[in-house]
Amino acid sequence: MAELSEFELIRRFFTHPTRHTQLGVGDDAAVVRVRRGMELAVSTDMLLSGRHFFRDADPRGLGHKALAVNLSDMAAMGATPRWATLSLALPKAEAPWLRAFADGFMQLARKHGVDLIGGDTTRGPLAICVQIMGEISVGQALRRAGARVGDDIWVSGHLGDAALALAALTKRIMLKPPELETAMRRLHAPAPRVALGEALRKIANSAIDVSDGLLADLGHICERSRVAAVLEFERLPASAVMRRYLERRVARAALLAGGDDYELCFSASPARHRAILAIARRIGLTLTRIGTVRRAVRGAPLVTVLALDGTPMNVKYGGFEHFR
Repeated sequence: MAELSEFELIRRFFTHPTRHTQLGVGDDAAVVRVRRGMELAVSTDMLLSGRHFFRDADPRGLGHKALAVNLSDMAAMGATPRWATLSLALPKAEAPWLRAFADGFMQLARKHGVDLIGGDTTRGPLAICVQIMGEISVGQALRRAGARVGDDIWVSGHLGDAALALAALTKRIMLKPPELETAMRRLHAPAPRVALGEALRKIANSAIDVSDGLLADLGHICERSRVAAVLEFERLPASAVMRRYLERRVARAALLAGGDDYELCFSASPARHRAILAIARRIGLTLTRIGTVRRAVRGAPLVTVLALDGTPMNVKYGGFEHFR
């Protein structure tokens, strides 16, 4: 199969009409204009073959996920995504793979009104790097550093299914075929909670997306806010598939620390409880209160998980960490 040239693959698969851009793909740099009264939110994520995805991963799903994980960062900040750049290192520039990847990427981009405005390509081991930019009104960005003692802690959707799928793929647990199919959708096609992030701008005091596992990511909020958190294990939102396996340590680890969920974890005043439930109804997304923000105590864990009887669980697993 003949390979494409660099400029041919850019023209065929990654040059699209834009909605929010003064100058897009085709020049040395893109030109964008941020609206008056808005600030620019910027984030970057890199996905490496063999580290973040299997080498034989479906390219359409990979294109979706490459953008979805970046959209999730915008959601965690309460920002409206507008622009993205895409850089690819490719062992081979083959049209079928690129077509499927671009279709997955651009379908999600169009859904969220994101313009692809540039990037880079080179030959090398398969690697994907996306930079995303969004707008948010001045001073309204959600941050990790805003949690307050007494806040409720909430999380969207369900936790742990993506990690449960990975555990099944690596033979650490056996799932029935329909269960594996359900969990695999959460691993390969995460749904970024952009609408939730936008709705929480004046509601939440802090927020983060759950990419490395609930315990690790909530721990980042606690660290930045100089507080602690107490969670109730029985309140954690688990899917029907997850609940069938919670007697297994690998499933409990997936629920608490698995990562790849791309749900939002946030804190808010108890006075906002009704407003949060109204948001859940309006956007059609389950939001669950899972715990409380407490004062930090020197020497004590930042995040404590309580069993059904109210005693602290002995939790020895943390979240994903690249250099561990």
